[in-house]
Amino acid sequence: MSAAVLAAAPPRPAHRDPQVLRWLGAYTASTVGDSVYYLALSWAAVSSGSPAQAGLVMAVSAVPRALLLLFGGVIADRLGPRRVVLVSDTARCLVTLGLAATLLAASPGLWLLAAAALVFGAVDAVFLPAVGALPPRIAARDQLARVQGLRGLAYRMGSVLGAPLGGLAVATGGPASAFGAAGALFALSLPLLCALRLRPLPTEEKLPTGEKLPTGEKLPAGEKLPAGEKGEKADGPVLRDLADGLRHLRGHRVLGPLMITILLADLGFVGPLNVGLALLAEQRGWGAPGIGWLLAGFGAGAGAASLLLAVRGRLPRAGTTLGWTMILGAAAVAALAFAPRLPVAVAVAVAVGLLAGVSGALCHALVQTECDPAYLGRVSAVSSLGSLGLAPLGMPLTGAAAGLWGTGPVFVAGAAVCALSGAFALTVPSLRRAELPR
Repeated sequence: MSAAVLAAAPPRPAHRDPQVLRWLGAYTASTVGDSVYYLALSWAAVSSGSPAQAGLVMAVSAVPRALLLLFGGVIADRLGPRRVVLVSDTARCLVTLGLAATLLAASPGLWLLAAAALVFGAVDAVFLPAVGALPPRIAARDQLARVQGLRGLAYRMGSVLGAPLGGLAVATGGPASAFGAAGALFALSLPLLCALRLRPLPTEEKLPTGEKLPTGEKLPAGEKLPAGEKGEKADGPVLRDLADGLRHLRGHRVLGPLMITILLADLGFVGPLNVGLALLAEQRGWGAPGIGWLLAGFGAGAGAASLLLAVRGRLPRAGTTLGWTMILGAAAVAALAFAPRLPVAVAVAVAVGLLAGVSGALCHALVQTECDPAYLGRVSAVSSLGSLGLAPLGMPLTGAAAGLWGTGPVFVAGAAVCALSGAFALTVPSLRRAELPR
C-alpha cells in the first residue's frame, strides 16, 4: 500500500527539489564567477596594453570555444555531465587563482592574460554543453521548463551581482583581488556539484529493442542505446560520436528544425545587441549611462520572462509561442535603432528582453524535453554554437558594417534574420505544434 502511494506521488516542484536547488546554487556561483573573471580580465588587459590589445585579449577566448564546442558535447555525453562540470569548474578555479597569485608576485604582461583567456575558452567549450545536459538528469521531465526559468533567473542574478562585485574587488585590491574572488566563486560550486545524484540513463535491460525512446522514436533491431554515466563510456572515435549526435538531430522531427531556428535567431540577435547598443548610445549622445540603462532594461525584460516560466512551469502551444515572440522581438530590435529619446529606447529594450527571453527559454525547454538525455551534451553544444561560438566571431563585422552604413541598417538586418527564424519555426508543422510536457 505504502509503495503504491509512493509510486503515485507526484514529483516535487523544481523550486522545492534539493537536487535542483544544489545545481542552481552551483550554477549561480559559477555565473557570478564568470562575470567577475571577465571584468578582471578586461581591467588587467586595459591596464597592461593599448585598447586594441585589450580587445584582442578579450576576444581570443572565443576562438577555442567555437572550434571545440561540438567536441565538448561529445565529452559531456561520454564521461557524464556532472563529472565534466566538476572538472571544468576545478580548472577554471585553478586558472583564476593562478592568475591572482601571479599578478600579486609580478607584472607578467599581456601574454599571460591571452594564454589564460585561451585556456578559459577551451574549458568553456567543455563546460557549456555539460551544463546544458545536467537538468534532465536531476529533475522530472515535466519540471524541465521550470528549471529553465530558474536557470534564466540565476543567469540574470549572476550578471547583476558579478559586475559590482568585480568592480569592488578591483577597487580594493586590483585585478589580482578580482581574479581571487572569481576563483573562490568557482570553488564554491564544487561541493554543491559533488552532492548531486543523477538519474540513471536508460539501459538495454530497461528499454528493449523496439520500445520507444524519450524522443518518440523506436530503437532499431540490433542497435544499442548511447552510453550513460557510471562506467558506460562509449567506445570508438570521437568523430563517430559527434556524427551520431548530428544524425540524431537530423532525424528528429522537432530538434532538427529547432536547431536551425536557434542558429538564425542567435546570428541575427547577438551582433546588434552586443556591439550595436554601444554604437547607438555613442551616436545619440547618451554615453555610458545610456548603455547601462539600455542593458538594465533588456535584463529586466529577460528576467521577467524567466520568472514567468519559473512560476507557470510551462506555456501552452510552445512552438507557436516561440515563433511569434521571435517575430515580435525582431520588430522591437529594429525599432530600437530609431527610438528618439533614451526613455523610449529603454522601454523598447524591456520589450526586446521580454520577447527574446520568452522565445529563448522556450527553445531551451524544448531542447531539454525533446532530446534523449544520452545525446543532450552534443545537442546542447549545437544549440550553443551560434550564440557562444560563431556570433562572437562576427562582432567585428557588425562594427565594420555599422561604420559603413550606420546603426539603423545593422539593426534592421539583424532583425530581419531574427524574424526569419520565427517565420521558419511557424512554417515547420512539427515545431509549430511542439508542446512542453504537463
